[in-house]
Amino acid sequence: MRRCAWPLLRLPARAGLVLRHGGAAAARPRPSAASSSSSSSSVGGDGSARAPDTSLFVPVPLKPVGDAAEEDVGAELTRPLDKGEVLKNLNKFYKRKEIQRLGAENGLDARLFHQAFISFRKYIIESSSVSADLHIILNDICCGAGKVCLLGHVDDLFPFFLRHAKQIFPMLDCMDDLRKISDLRLPPNWYPDARAIQRKIIFHAGPTNSGKTYHAIQRFLSAKSGIYCGPLKLLAHEIFQKSNDAKVPCDLVTGEERVYANEDARQAPHVACTIEMCSTNTPYEVAVIDEIQMIRDPARGWAWTRALLGLCAEEIHVCGEAAAIDLVTELMYTTGEEVEVRNYKRLTPLTVLDYALESLDNLRPGDCIVCFSKNDIYSVSRQIEARGLECAVIYGSLPPGTKLEQAKKFNNPDDPCKILVATDAIGMGLNLCIRRIIFNSIVKPTINEKGEKEIDSITTSQALQIAGRAGRYGSSFKQGEVTTMHRDDLMQLKEILSEPVRPVKAAGLHPTPEQIEMFAYHLPDATLSNLIDIFVSLSQVDGLYFVCNIDDFKFLADMIQHIPLNLRSRYVFCTAPLNRKEPFVCTTLLKFARQFSRNEPLTFDWLCRHIKWPLAAPKNIKELVHLEAVHDVFDLYLWLSYRFMDMFPDAVLVRDIQKKLDDIIQVGVCNITKLIRASAAAPGTAEVVSEDFPLSRTKRDTRAVSDHHGAKSTEAFSIPVEVLGERRAKNSKAYWSAVRQEDMKSHRRGSLANRLLREGLLTQEMLRQLESEWQDQHRNGRYGLGSKRDDQNSSKETGRKKK
Repeated sequence: MRRCAWPLLRLPARAGLVLRHGGAAAARPRPSAASSSSSSSSVGGDGSARAPDTSLFVPVPLKPVGDAAEEDVGAELTRPLDKGEVLKNLNKFYKRKEIQRLGAENGLDARLFHQAFISFRKYIIESSSVSADLHIILNDICCGAGKVCLLGHVDDLFPFFLRHAKQIFPMLDCMDDLRKISDLRLPPNWYPDARAIQRKIIFHAGPTNSGKTYHAIQRFLSAKSGIYCGPLKLLAHEIFQKSNDAKVPCDLVTGEERVYANEDARQAPHVACTIEMCSTNTPYEVAVIDEIQMIRDPARGWAWTRALLGLCAEEIHVCGEAAAIDLVTELMYTTGEEVEVRNYKRLTPLTVLDYALESLDNLRPGDCIVCFSKNDIYSVSRQIEARGLECAVIYGSLPPGTKLEQAKKFNNPDDPCKILVATDAIGMGLNLCIRRIIFNSIVKPTINEKGEKEIDSITTSQALQIAGRAGRYGSSFKQGEVTTMHRDDLMQLKEILSEPVRPVKAAGLHPTPEQIEMFAYHLPDATLSNLIDIFVSLSQVDGLYFVCNIDDFKFLADMIQHIPLNLRSRYVFCTAPLNRKEPFVCTTLLKFARQFSRNEPLTFDWLCRHIKWPLAAPKNIKELVHLEAVHDVFDLYLWLSYRFMDMFPDAVLVRDIQKKLDDIIQVGVCNITKLIRASAAAPGTAEVVSEDFPLSRTKRDTRAVSDHHGAKSTEAFSIPVEVLGERRAKNSKAYWSAVRQEDMKSHRRGSLANRLLREGLLTQEMLRQLESEWQDQHRNGRYGLGSKRDDQNSSKETGRKKK
């Protein structure tokens, strides 16, 4: 049996399984013409598979034959080859159009044909001997060259050339098998247990604070068994807590933690988990999938697709935005399951104010300022403290325990802290008593379909998710309000909130370890990163799905490629949940992998030496950021400990010191303004925040362009800017003098400022402060880059920013 064929015996559940209930997925017609005409990622317009991206094919090195131990049989039968004549005939072979056409018919496009020929020529010329049959053919070609009666023709070399090409490009010999393995057009067939039962799908659709999740959870609690799948550890922990408080035994399962309701560690009938950890093999009466609109997420969408198609539950309660109803309905149509939609309305009114905050002096108890940059968090919280107010701080990289403590502090009516400064991390997972949401900016970093990072205006979905946190039902505020910090952002926010939410059009998919293992069997010399690239290049999906972004996976794969690991272990390390922008965490993963490859357990003592435990309370922002990275290292250790228990044996001890570290970080966050001041005073400690896009108030380009569907999209003014620390801001007056001189030369209002923003020498916050200083010193000057905004010295300026 051919080497490429036998692994396909393992593919019935993925390639050709007939559904046990509702018929085969492929046999059902699509409910709409639009979906049936959707193009697939790897299928041509005529239905044939498109040509693979051969730039991803890395040739396997094939060394020329050295001095042969045995005699050269070919030379004995004929004569030694004249390498000069051989080279001339090889070049003739390469130039023949017929040969190039034959190569294309056998999968060799121009790129592969050229690479294969170079290798073939080098192999023949540099080898001391070649196989007897090739030697004889080459001899006949050379002897017959120029004669009327040819002994041989250069075309006779093609079988040998093709054999060599398949040796250096092994994927050519099993391309059909690779296409079958990477065929992702029928994901419902991957889950035979779910297809064996008739599931009831109930979609709870509504905005934030509408009670949709509450009703789904009530059904979850009343069931004999159930599973809750949420996007965040905080949400899973909240349901875990509620269930056990309601005397419904419930386990907690996250990537880093297992908590059992029963003391003897017996599995409870209910479980609350992060969505990536849900089991598709365990039967339940009720399953709840929260935030279903995240099925379109470029990085994590595959987890929602897997849960929706694969959970083996009699009732599936799906909660989320109404924008996902059509997609969920279509996906369930392919499985033969109907969707019942229950619509909910917001329980408390939400009002978009007609005025912006404009000054931090106008803050009131219950206000939450939303920033999209940790640097803006630092800046705003320091300005609030300068006004004698106390504020809580919540951002994404804080440990969950610290977020909860900050939320508790803000919610406590007896605590003097009445203001919250947060990122969009408050959009889900935290119950907060917010009266008014104030957008400090309406632009944020995003990742487009190609995995490229850019700054764009927030989407309607994001704006509604964040704004909806105001006026939470059951809180002390019966009505929610939303506005912006800056007046010229308010109209744009109103436009964003008034637009309909874009429908969710496709669900994410991700290659499984089994699929990658089969790829590796066919391509044993390819790196894991290259395997993933080839898989995505060959993958076929229909219009209801897309392949999730794999940049983070490839980054880790390249980082640990030099470490000797088996494929399954390497795959697990590459799926570790870490932020690749954190060098300390990435370095630690590298050390983990290296220690693991030597079969040396990573003990508690080893980890403490690496992180230099015990750690002191932070004295500046740089130290606080480092402590957050150490907390992520503990998470990484715990995550790996559930996958390699023998090699990461001290999870209990690590969890204990992680709790202590959480307390230390909480102290630092409570004193964050002191840390900011210390960072400004200490050279070299200001620029410590690793962020791709420090946020500033950026104008939205309102030029609408129509896509091929006729829908309008908006181009956003995008400037990736590196934020300066407070240390540079201290020298702002001296710097402003140089700015003014250069600007007078250019006679272009604001052009220099834009250039400085692009080069990372200024931030928008610094720009507003500098403008205020300039206006105070030169009341009659004509230099004005923006409207007069509040700062510590002047809070009542109302001049309009000129566009």
